[in-house]
Amino acid sequence: MKKFKWVAMITAIMLLLSACGSESSSGSGEEKIKWKFGHLADENHIWHKTALEFADLVKEKTDGQIEITIYPSNQLGGETDTINSIKAGTADLVISGETMANWSPKAALMAVPYAFRDADHLQKVVEGDIGKEIEEEIKDKVGLTPLYYHTRAPRNLTSKEPISSPDDLKGFSMRVPNVPLFLDAWKAAGAKPQVMDFNEVFTGLQQNVIDGQENPVDLIHSGGLYEVQDYVNETEHVYSWIYILVGNKQFEKLSDENKKAVQEAAKEAQAFGKDLFDKEITEYEKKLKDEGMKFNEVDQDAFREVMKPAIKESLTEEQYKLYEEILAVE
Repeated sequence: MKKFKWVAMITAIMLLLSACGSESSSGSGEEKIKWKFGHLADENHIWHKTALEFADLVKEKTDGQIEITIYPSNQLGGETDTINSIKAGTADLVISGETMANWSPKAALMAVPYAFRDADHLQKVVEGDIGKEIEEEIKDKVGLTPLYYHTRAPRNLTSKEPISSPDDLKGFSMRVPNVPLFLDAWKAAGAKPQVMDFNEVFTGLQQNVIDGQENPVDLIHSGGLYEVQDYVNETEHVYSWIYILVGNKQFEKLSDENKKAVQEAAKEAQAFGKDLFDKEITEYEKKLKDEGMKFNEVDQDAFREVMKPAIKESLTEEQYKLYEEILAVE
C-alpha cells in the first residue's frame, strides 16, 4: 500500500514538472496565438509579399508564439467585412485605408482627391504630426491599431474608351470604394459613381454593370482589369497610403514583450515593403501596356478644379481644416 502511494506521488510530481516545462517552453508562458490576416490583393502583390515577410518576422521574434495566417484576394470577405470580423473576434488583421472614414472621419484625409502633390509630400504627412493624429483616431473610433503602412501608387481612372477631361464623363458609370468623398467628387466631375467591393469589380465590368473604375496601377494589374478595360486615364487624382492594422483587443492581449516584438517586425516589414514598392511599381505600367492597355494623358487641372467644390462641401469643418494643413506641408 505504501509503495502504491509513493508511486502515485512520484507520478503526480512528474506530471506537474512536465506541465511546468511545457508552459515555459512556449517562451513567456502565454498560449500560442493564431491570428487571421485578410486583405484584397492577390498573392503576387507587394502587400501580400510584405505580409508574408511580416508574419515570418513575428513568428521569429516571438519564438513561434504568434502565428499569422494570411488570406489574400478577399478570402475573408471584402475590406469592410474583414474590419467587422476583427471587431467580432473572427479575424485579427486587415489592410485598409480611406474605407475607415466610415468610422473615423479623419481617415478620409488619407485619400482626398488632389490633396497630395507627390510621394514625398505624402510621406512627410504620414510620418509627421498629421499622420499621428489620424492614427490615434483610427485606434479610438475604428478599434484598430496601425502597425505599418504602404505608400500607394496614384489612383487612375480606367475605361473602355479614352477619357481626357470631365466632359467625357457624361453618363459614365463607375465603381468607387465605400468612401462618401469619392462619390461626391466623381459626381461633381460628371460621372455616375456607385459603391462596390473590389472583389465584385471585374464581374461588374465584364457584365457592363459599370463602365470603369479607379485604382493604382498595381491593383489594376492584380485584379486582372486589363482583360475588361482598354484605357488607363492618367488622372492621378489620389496619392494615398494604406495601413496594416490589428484589432485593439487582439493587440492589447499580448504581453509587453510580444507587443514589442510585433512592433519591431512591423518596422522591418515597412522597410521591406518600401524596397519592393520602389522596385516593382514602375514595372506595373509596362505590364499593363504588355497586356494591351493604353495610357491616356488627361487634363489634370480640369479634374482638380471640377472636384474642388465637392471636396469643400463634403468635408466637415474639422476635416477641411486638416485638408488645408496637409496642403500647407512643405
